[in-house]
Amino acid sequence: MATQQQKEFGFGTQVRKSPYFDATVRWGATGFSVYNHMYIPRDFGNPEQNFWNLVNDAILCDVAVERQVEITGPDAAQFAQLLTPRDLSKCAVGQCKYVLITNADGGILNDPILLRLEENRFWISLADSDILLWAQGVAINSGLDVTIREPDVSPLQLQGPKSGEIMQALFGDSITDLKYYWLREYDLDGIPLIVSRTGWSSELGYELYLQDGSKGDELWEKIMAAGAPFGLKPGHTSSIRRIEGGMLSYHADMDINTNPYELGLDRLVELDMEADFIGKSALKRIREEGVSRKQVGLLIDSPALTGPNTRFWTLEKEGEQVGKVTSAVFSPRLEQNIALAMVSAEFADLGTTFEVDMPGGKATATVVEMPFFDPKKAIAAS
Repeated sequence: MATQQQKEFGFGTQVRKSPYFDATVRWGATGFSVYNHMYIPRDFGNPEQNFWNLVNDAILCDVAVERQVEITGPDAAQFAQLLTPRDLSKCAVGQCKYVLITNADGGILNDPILLRLEENRFWISLADSDILLWAQGVAINSGLDVTIREPDVSPLQLQGPKSGEIMQALFGDSITDLKYYWLREYDLDGIPLIVSRTGWSSELGYELYLQDGSKGDELWEKIMAAGAPFGLKPGHTSSIRRIEGGMLSYHADMDINTNPYELGLDRLVELDMEADFIGKSALKRIREEGVSRKQVGLLIDSPALTGPNTRFWTLEKEGEQVGKVTSAVFSPRLEQNIALAMVSAEFADLGTTFEVDMPGGKATATVVEMPFFDPKKAIAAS
């Protein structure tokens, strides 16, 4: 860990720093991007080494950019259901759900994790869009008795096969029976936390939701110290691993003009439940009419990519544009270039080939099964 005084980093106060920002810089973060109006570390050195650290041992990631929208009040459960097409009637206190938030046209505004902390208290752990503003706007004319705010909550992700052992070192054996997509409250030497068995990595992992931003530096150092015997490294969310796992990135693989059926996420849409939600009639129409495009997985036959794509790459069939590559990366484990893409529905069948226009020239892309690795997602649920 570096001890020398660090040069001040930033573009001004309009982009927020997390409670872990200074710690990540001390531990080697050299590059950041902006997500939900906050800095997120994106460079701790070689991204391929970060991938191997994740899949072989464990990494600790500052994901305070997953800003929380808190819903409280007598009508909190009804309001939470209003935001999402996923049936929340069986979401128990202490449970988490991956949900979509849709607008009146059925377009996806966000794909967060919803946490039910109490009977009438929910957190929405956000992907990259301003759902606090959306939820407050929806509440105004909803007729429901709710309070919508952003609490002082900052998540960390501890991910990788050694994460369970590190959590035991921190919290004792009680953590071992925390089930996949469930949460529990902890006090770690005076640091108030909500801990969940979730994460954006497709690996075994946990998220630690700090409920006191003044203790961010202390929490980071405590976790790194506990993880040292297990090979824990500071890291960043891995584009390689999340594309291997078919995990979606908002603004890249979907946006406000994408609906759940195009992504094959029918399981997150419950049109037959009695409860109403925003976009219900539009999604009924889309289900009946079918979709004109679909998301697929691709293998790209070209030299190894040196990093993820930074723009959408055109997919052509017999000279006609029929889709775009949304996320692409070289997987050192699979030794192949893998990608997520949105294509015209008639070209979504396995084995279909395209010409992809990418930096350095054109290459052939072939539709394959997705996820590319651990297709049943057994690792994360183990």
